[in-house]
Amino acid sequence: MSRQSVRPDVPPLAEVRRITQKKRDAWWTVILVDPLATPLVRLTARYTRITPNQITWGAFVLGLASSVCFAFGDWRWLVLGAVIYHFSFVLDCMDGKVARLTGQGSVFGAWLDFVFDRIRVMVCGVALMGGQYARTHDETYIWLAVAVVFLDTLRYINSLEIFKIRHTMRKQIKARVRAARRAENAAELAFMEDLLRDNPEADVEQDLERAKEEGEERNGYPSAEVVAFESDAPADAASHADPASSLSGHADPAPAVGRTRRKAQVIDLHQEFRGKFPAYLRARSFLLRHRIRTHLVSGIEFQMGVFIIGPLFDVVIPATIVAGALLLVFELAIVYKLLLSTRDFTRTLDSFEQQKVTTAA
Repeated sequence: MSRQSVRPDVPPLAEVRRITQKKRDAWWTVILVDPLATPLVRLTARYTRITPNQITWGAFVLGLASSVCFAFGDWRWLVLGAVIYHFSFVLDCMDGKVARLTGQGSVFGAWLDFVFDRIRVMVCGVALMGGQYARTHDETYIWLAVAVVFLDTLRYINSLEIFKIRHTMRKQIKARVRAARRAENAAELAFMEDLLRDNPEADVEQDLERAKEEGEERNGYPSAEVVAFESDAPADAASHADPASSLSGHADPAPAVGRTRRKAQVIDLHQEFRGKFPAYLRARSFLLRHRIRTHLVSGIEFQMGVFIIGPLFDVVIPATIVAGALLLVFELAIVYKLLLSTRDFTRTLDSFEQQKVTTAA
């Protein structure tokens, strides 16, 4: 291998782990995939020019190869198909890691990865159950093929819709907070030129002194700033004031204008859920310390149960039924958590309206 093909900028393995591994991931990925995928990611980035999209294609091709093995129906072919499917999933995890490590991620790559995953599950599900039906003539496998495709589709449609709803709730709350702050700033900020335009006979010196006294009454920092601009002064004259210097103790005698330090307003949209299930927080903290998300049976674990555990131990029907049932249980739990979150969302918006009415009064 030539020295030109080696990329010396690829960091050590520990740093690669920090960059590429997600803070929260499926337990199957954390325990059985990352220990293999992360070193391979470093080797791939350092010694090859393989792109993330090429790895996605490789994962897809391996997935199709595993479906061919599943279609034969014999147990030895099932074992080979399960092993190939696992390596297909390893590559499926590597494409995103290589993208994060090398900065080659793209919107099209994310779309390609998602679509290929859905096609792989559908083809492997039909091939696995079809091979078993051809071998046993048990119609149960036909219904299981339909169930596998349906549950995988349901899982990802549900996850996308829940993400959109949560994003919409956060967006609306942020919009309310910004509107409230704009209204507050508009109420507390006045420009002298506007005051003089509305009331030309106002005593300018008296108004300035009154504004200064009212501001000093509130912890020494004026909450209502009065900013005077001379007619020939530049519009950005106030930009020369440095609020950071006043906080560090090296301020000019004149106070910074229009800048106040705000505490971040924390809004909890899972307050009711945590109140009903206090043990959830302890379990969540334990799992997160090991990078494992609380959604213990997601689409990943469902696939592994159907396409790896079932074929490896020749228990396709029981493994598929158990994996599907657990997937539904966790999906219903997520929907219930979303329901409680929408209640917290409604209460949060109501609190904004109450604050608005109180302020107006």
